[in-house]
Amino acid sequence: MAEATGAQLKVFHSLWGFSGDWHEAITRAKTSGFDGLEVNLLHPSLAGLAPLQVIDALTANQLSLVVELISGGDYVPDLAIGPEQHLAEIAEQLPSAERLQPERITLIIGSDSWSDDVQDHFLEEVLNLAETCSCPVSLETHRSRSLFNPWSIAERLARHPRLRLTADLSHWCAVSERLMTPELAPISAMADRVDHIHARVGHAQGPSVSHPFAPEARNAREAHRRCWALFVERQRARGVHHPTVTPEFGPDGYLPTLPFTGMPVADLLEINTAMAHWLKQGALHC
Repeated sequence: MAEATGAQLKVFHSLWGFSGDWHEAITRAKTSGFDGLEVNLLHPSLAGLAPLQVIDALTANQLSLVVELISGGDYVPDLAIGPEQHLAEIAEQLPSAERLQPERITLIIGSDSWSDDVQDHFLEEVLNLAETCSCPVSLETHRSRSLFNPWSIAERLARHPRLRLTADLSHWCAVSERLMTPELAPISAMADRVDHIHARVGHAQGPSVSHPFAPEARNAREAHRRCWALFVERQRARGVHHPTVTPEFGPDGYLPTLPFTGMPVADLLEINTAMAHWLKQGALHC
């Protein structure tokens, strides 16, 4: 497997769980050594800002942008919301995201509750919308969503040759109750379709370890690292010079908390920054 030089990665600072303003977000990303920001289009830090204000602040600090869109009401979709409303929400949000001139857009869309036929029709309509964008669009392998199931991904990709992926394998760990590794069929099937990586380390019982660099997380971290290295190698083989990765440890029940106090067992910024440095220093060498 070809060497993947960590310095060539573009590593993004996730604003999931961040409550400050846009200026503070940029300062944190810059001082912590990130190459850009990844933010949900509806994140409070963007509220009231014109697209040009967002773009100018990023340009002045030499930072890139990844925009995330969700459909269905929230990160876990409302079961009462059907495919047509999901599509309407995506169609409404895509132009707004595009005006921010992101490097790419990630979609967290659809519902795991739909039949295969409904999923296929929905995905084709999404891909039609994505083709109207001037920047790349990829769909995340997120639980509770259309791409929740690792064991169906090969067939899904075969039926939708335009489908590109944001790989978040931690979700599949939770769904399948096992670690994902390069030897598994879903990983080999998706490897050539991955355009962006969410670098959170899951485990066999959930989507996030307490701390990726704790000794007890070593096996889980190594399983994820090997998959990420495969995805990066495949990107380089097709001419991608700066693969994009977002360390995405976050709140909302992902990061474990202490009983009774609700205090997180680790600091999110510290974890994501440590992961960013590890990746940029060459963790994806094979």
